[in-house]
Amino acid sequence: MTQHSPTTARAFVAALELPAASRSRAVARAAPVAVSFDPAKDQALVVGSEVVSFVKGVADETRQDIVNGALLAQLAANKKVSDCSDIVAWYDAYFDVLAHIGWVIQDRALQAYEEEADGLTAHEAILKVAAVLLGPSPAALAVVTSTVEAMRSLDADNPWITIFNREAQSANCARFQFVLAETDAQGRIVVSIMAFGLRADASLTQVLFFKIRKNKVGLKQCAGKATINETVLAGVREAIRTKLAGRIADYVDSLDI
Repeated sequence: MTQHSPTTARAFVAALELPAASRSRAVARAAPVAVSFDPAKDQALVVGSEVVSFVKGVADETRQDIVNGALLAQLAANKKVSDCSDIVAWYDAYFDVLAHIGWVIQDRALQAYEEEADGLTAHEAILKVAAVLLGPSPAALAVVTSTVEAMRSLDADNPWITIFNREAQSANCARFQFVLAETDAQGRIVVSIMAFGLRADASLTQVLFFKIRKNKVGLKQCAGKATINETVLAGVREAIRTKLAGRIADYVDSLDI
């Protein structure tokens, strides 16, 4: 596995190409929303096509770093792979960015998931994957479950859902991620990653509640763990913030869970 340093991470971020910023993508709000991070509580945020959750105990600056890293990876993948249907190439680009900025990823292979998810809605399939990946950590599983249930109660025009649907789906395909960060017994930051790619015969609407039907809706998923190299992440922190300047409000919002 390639080892990255703060120096190589900063050079990588500096060279990354992102889509042009567009204020027209912003979610309409009466006033800009400032996202605050509280290490004393569980927390969930939408970050583009990603739902990022934190178990209490993860430091506020680490939460910000993980959110920024997730957004950077998405934007870079969007720039590199414009075809929504090329799910494998998009995730290759997405995971490559994370690996360069301090995420040590242990699994990233997409696998077909139609058989297991047949008859389920997408959010039910997510919870099945989470139950396997997070089963040894009941607190983490409870956070993901609470987050998904909270999403079910939101109106389609809620800013949280609007951002997610806008970034996750396009015509008859979608890609989205659920990420959860927690601190393990050794004090390391461990991130559980659940990534999904969805293709359907018909146009997708409300992607999380779309029914999976074998031979009509193809679902791929990968689920794995990553540890955070905090030296690399801290060393590239300011470079990422600079790269994302002026974009956060368009892609990030918090959710009460």
